[in-house]
Amino acid sequence: MIENGTIMQYFEWYLPADGKLWKQVALEAAKLKNAGITGLWLPPAYKGAAGKNDTGYGVYDLYDLGEFRQKGSVRTKYGTRQEYLAALEELRKQGINVYADVVLNHKIGADEVEEVSAAEFNENSRYQMIGDDKVIGAWTKFTFPGRKGKYSDFTWNWKHFDGIDWDQKRAKRALYKFSGKEWNEEVDDENGNYDYLMGADIDFNNREVFEELVRWAVWYIQTTDADGFRLDAVKHIPASFYRDFLTRVRELTGKELFAVGEYWSGDVKVLLDYLGNIQGEASLFDVPLHYNFYHCSKAEGRYDLRTILDGTLVQQDPLRAVTFVDNHDTQPGQALESWVDDWFKPLAYALILLRRDGYPCVFYGDYKGIPHDKIKSKKTMLDKLLKVRKTKAYGAQHDYFDDPDCIGWTREGDEEHKDSGLAVVISDGRGGTKRMYIGKHFAGAHFSDVMGNAKYNIKIDEEGFGEFYVNRSAAAVWVRRETKQ
Repeated sequence: MIENGTIMQYFEWYLPADGKLWKQVALEAAKLKNAGITGLWLPPAYKGAAGKNDTGYGVYDLYDLGEFRQKGSVRTKYGTRQEYLAALEELRKQGINVYADVVLNHKIGADEVEEVSAAEFNENSRYQMIGDDKVIGAWTKFTFPGRKGKYSDFTWNWKHFDGIDWDQKRAKRALYKFSGKEWNEEVDDENGNYDYLMGADIDFNNREVFEELVRWAVWYIQTTDADGFRLDAVKHIPASFYRDFLTRVRELTGKELFAVGEYWSGDVKVLLDYLGNIQGEASLFDVPLHYNFYHCSKAEGRYDLRTILDGTLVQQDPLRAVTFVDNHDTQPGQALESWVDDWFKPLAYALILLRRDGYPCVFYGDYKGIPHDKIKSKKTMLDKLLKVRKTKAYGAQHDYFDDPDCIGWTREGDEEHKDSGLAVVISDGRGGTKRMYIGKHFAGAHFSDVMGNAKYNIKIDEEGFGEFYVNRSAAAVWVRRETKQ
């Protein structure tokens, strides 16, 4: 029997740097499976420049999964290589897919400075050069002395990068492009060209770079048996790189390898263009949908709920849309902060978990809470929705997006999942009742709201319709009431 797939992003930015996450994953694998989680997006598992304190995006050594004493520690923020592999084994036993966070845009924490001819460029207009070429001190030599060539003897030098943001000679921060290099094309056009993001920016036009990153990815899959990748910062990397990279890694590993890219843009046309450029080799996170949720949560009831899915990836390319409510970048205090207000979380999660389209991703910070910002766990609410997704959210879908303050939809269920089928009504204002068709096969059946907002049950009429209702600023999820034996 096929169950609906659901990802969980199993980390948030402010997790304690105590090296315990991999152990926690192993201990919770069975509970996560039982809750309805079928895939885990785990944080970067390799050594960052800040060692045991690095969240994982300050990439230093892709081959060090918490095995070598580098950057002041053996373990990473989340644990050791042995603990990581043990956690993945527990997840495999439970049938949970593992999606590894892959950060290939840049490297940070070089082992040596190199003298490189470079010119300063305008950070807000990347094709505008400021002054003449000069020799700078660039942190671009990565030799990984702690690893001593184990797994790979490849070392990185300035030729593998196209720019950097620090001149050690002058102790000056600025955007420098190396002489003889050009910014990578096929990237986002913000700032004229958004190739450069941070650190030593990898030059994807260099063939040695492509070959080494493919070798690393094959090694990683063979070592971990991961089922796919979450691709970081793809708007800063040429689309053709990931098109060719994913194709090659799949060929060499013989694995299907699901991949989802983080292209941070609220413009669905930009996302669709990118998907065309990579020729369907990956999915994308539905950033426009996240922003719709965010704006609705801030609108104090003045948002037109009929438009909640307008301009979203899940609406226009549902098979390539990974839907989410919040993540580690949108949580309070982060660069892309756009935290969806708590009152709207049940409505937003109902929209991604209980509808037909999209591959939904639940955020650890919602499920577990974020102590750093005194944000409480929403586990009770999410467990209810996850259970309904796992057992009830199947069959034909009927939408009733016909009122600016109150919308709903139904799923008829199917024969494969016993007693499946549901009705959802959400309101950002006064609440209301919607007459919705759920299927003649439910005629005479009683339905109740698993969210506990609606206090009395309803009965489906002979034509398969029910008068489903919701209270003010809430989500009601109606499922067939189990008859007492």
